[in-house]
Amino acid sequence: MLTDLISALQDEPEILALSSAAIFLAAIVRGFSGFGFSLLSITAISLLLPVAQIVPSIFLLEIAASINLIPGIWREIDWKSLRWLMLGYVAGLPIGGYALINAPEAPAQIALGVFVIATAILMLRGFRLQETPGPTASTGTGAASGLLNGAFGIGGPPVVLFYFSTPGAAAIGRASIIFFFLFTDLLGIAYFAYQGIVTGRSFVQFLAWMPALLIGIWIGAHGFRRMNQEAFRRAVLAILITLACLGIGKALLSLSGGA
Repeated sequence: MLTDLISALQDEPEILALSSAAIFLAAIVRGFSGFGFSLLSITAISLLLPVAQIVPSIFLLEIAASINLIPGIWREIDWKSLRWLMLGYVAGLPIGGYALINAPEAPAQIALGVFVIATAILMLRGFRLQETPGPTASTGTGAASGLLNGAFGIGGPPVVLFYFSTPGAAAIGRASIIFFFLFTDLLGIAYFAYQGIVTGRSFVQFLAWMPALLIGIWIGAHGFRRMNQEAFRRAVLAILITLACLGIGKALLSLSGGA
């Protein structure tokens, strides 16, 4: 079975090359900012392969990316805020799963994208919170992330906006985001395994894409170390706006295809 899967990938050299290029570019963004890998890579590779074949492999790569980055950022993680975010996430995730079954996806994705773009533009123009939110607001942010991730697979924006609108150092926000996504990706892959979505092909693709991931992560992480905090915040918000636009575009295509 495993040999057959490897042979199948070898028979698709163009798909393997193009998908690896997408992984490489998305990994640079991930290593630099701490987020964005899944949406960028899935959006690109879904033009080549069915989404159901891609997502488990991408989650495995996300976990590998986080583990690869953790040693360098461990001392910068803000555990105080993370515990409340993770608590909220666990509470919000099943509500999001319920919404996935009962709510229309595309309109909600468009609304979320517009909200993210508007908030990011405000932050680019200088809006900042005067102090780091307390337990209630942090738990609420985590719950919003869990709800959005369960419903639409896009739980990152609330947490990214949370960390980059607060007074903390950019390195602390990036480190905390990386660990938060490791936590959520582990939950996600456990859920996929329970549902039987993780297959032999998932692991073969994971191994095939791993070199592109590691090289891209290394390049992105080194780029972060050379950038000052304010320039990094602007770059993160620009990436967030780009991802929101991709999400809106994907939703609009879905609506037009269903029309």
